[in-house]
Formats: sequence, structure tokens, C-alpha cells
Amino acid sequence: MATATIPATNTTVVRIIGLISLIAGLAMIIGGASTWLLVRSHLVDEHITVAADAASFAGQSVDGPLQAYAQADIINHHALTASDGKTYAELGALASDATKAGNKDLAAKYTATRTTVMTGSFLRASLFTSVLSFGVCLMAMGLGLMLGLIGWALMAVAKGLNLAVAEVKAVPVEVKAAE
Repeated sequence: MATATIPATNTTVVRIIGLISLIAGLAMIIGGASTWLLVRSHLVDEHITVAADAASFAGQSVDGPLQAYAQADIINHHALTASDGKTYAELGALASDATKAGNKDLAAKYTATRTTVMTGSFLRASLFTSVLSFGVCLMAMGLGLMLGLIGWALMAVAKGLNLAVAEVKAVPVEVKAAE
């Protein structure tokens, strides 16, 4: 009785890629979580409280993306209320027109209101930056989880292939001569 041999499958590369993916996934999860905590810590250090008239999270400390978004939204509302619905650019044009018309008091009023709207815009941009940062952190952690799971799966597949090859090697195969 003759036996056939099946060549061993080299799963080393698959195992290495799996391990690298698993480690990269863990690094992304740790990096995303660390950055989330850092951004949260800096927001808490600012001692910002969501305005009482905000649509949501009123009176709460700004320490996460939802509270930051709610505060940015109410800042926009307050700025538009203070400017009678006029934007920063519109107030600049109105101040310029008032100056050309010789009405310095009205020009000063528009300029002061424009400064208030500009400050509100800066505050909103800062809060939106933190909201974006939280989103990127969440994305990094989610992708890290997926990458880690893919790495784990590759390592499991490589182990399974090694076991399958070992089982096939253990089974003798009878080869009959052609008649």
C-alpha cells in the first residue's frame, strides 16, 4: 500500500498578519479611549454649564459630545437673538453702511453686536471641535475593535488550518495502480 503526502500549509504569514492586526486594533482602542478622556478632561476643566434655556442637557456640565453640541446650539441661538438674526458678515456690512451714512452711533452699535456674534462663533467652533474629536475617538475605537476581531479571526483560521493539515497527514491514503 502506497501513501500520498499532503504538503504542509505555511500559516506563519497568516498568524503574523493576525497578530499585527490584533495589536493594531488594541492600540487604536487604547488611543481612542485615551484621547476621549483627554478631550473630556479639558472640557471639564473649562467649567462650562449648558445654558438653562437649551433644548437639551440644560444645567448640566459640558463633559461630552452631546452636552457640547447642545451648548454650541444655544450659543448660536443667543448670538442670533442679540443680533436680531443678523450674521457676522451682515453686521459688518451694516456697520460699514452706517459709517458711510455718517451715523457713528449706529455703526458702533453694529460693531459691538458684531463682536458679540464673533465671540459666539468662536465659542461654537471650539465646542464643535470637541464634538468632532469625540466622533473621531469613537471611530478609532470602533475600527480598532473591528481590526482586533479580524486579527483574532485570522489567528484562529491559521490554527485551524494547521490542525486540518495535521489530521489529513495522519490519514493514510491508498493509491491503486492503474490497470
